[in-house]
Amino acid sequence: MSLQQRVTVKVPASTANLGPGFDTLGMALSLYAWLEMKPAEQTTFHLHGDHLTGLPTDKSNLIYEVAQMVFNEAGISVPELEISMYSDIPLTRGLGSSASAIVGALAAANALIGTPLSDAKLLDMATSLEKHPDNVGASLYGGIITAAWDGSRVDHIRIEPHQDLQTLVIVPDFELSTSKARNVIPQQFDKSDVIHNISRSSLLVAALASGRLDMIQKAMSDRIHQPYRASLVPGMAEILEYAVSHGALGAALSGAGPTVLTLVDRHDTRKLELEQYLIDTMSREGITASALWLDPDLDGVTVLPDQDESPFMDRVRGEVNA
Repeated sequence: MSLQQRVTVKVPASTANLGPGFDTLGMALSLYAWLEMKPAEQTTFHLHGDHLTGLPTDKSNLIYEVAQMVFNEAGISVPELEISMYSDIPLTRGLGSSASAIVGALAAANALIGTPLSDAKLLDMATSLEKHPDNVGASLYGGIITAAWDGSRVDHIRIEPHQDLQTLVIVPDFELSTSKARNVIPQQFDKSDVIHNISRSSLLVAALASGRLDMIQKAMSDRIHQPYRASLVPGMAEILEYAVSHGALGAALSGAGPTVLTLVDRHDTRKLELEQYLIDTMSREGITASALWLDPDLDGVTVLPDQDESPFMDRVRGEVNA
């Protein structure tokens, strides 16, 4: 084993489901968290940025716990860590903040001990923690991921996003816990609704894999989770129906919400119109929201080259402003 002195990783946010692909489809987005891990005499945390306020700064922290899982799996002991983190990914908004933290911790800990575990093993570990493979798969591999989990291992295929595919996400200023968003979904579905989702999900994967952007609108229709979650996100039902009239290729609730995702052709001339429509629709419901234009992230989690001894936040600022 070669224990590194310091490892820094950059991990993307993600959106899950893309409408009908409930718990199976995910896409990485160009919004990031950075995580630095060092062996230490005593475990300490340096959490930077508004999105990490209130998280634990002791060994109950998820990052520390996940790192120890990697060390245990590899049969190596690194009991004390110095962990620094900065994130631009808002918490409990449906942009994969917990998945990015899990994947970042797995990748950093694995790199710290000389990368003994494969990416496939990391995906299995991440999915067992997150309970579904869509967000963690996207953050790990980048691009679009379609995945199936049997309870112990994940089978996945990565799809390279079409170069014209762009996203506009509307992030409301309120949080929505994943558990609350899951509890509104019924335990059983009518057969016609199941067929509806299987057919749309299959069509969506084929459209994304073959670059048929013209098929995305029809393929993003869902009857399994979005109708039941509509009451939790005012304005969402209207956006899902009418966003395409304002230039979107299609629209979906991002993960468990409340963020709403629209897919857009980056050359479309109505991008400003679409952004205004989304903000106005939320505003009419009394919700303030911010609009973010994001690209699909193609790289997934990356270990950054350790070029200098400059402080963590100086290196992150260099990345953010690059």
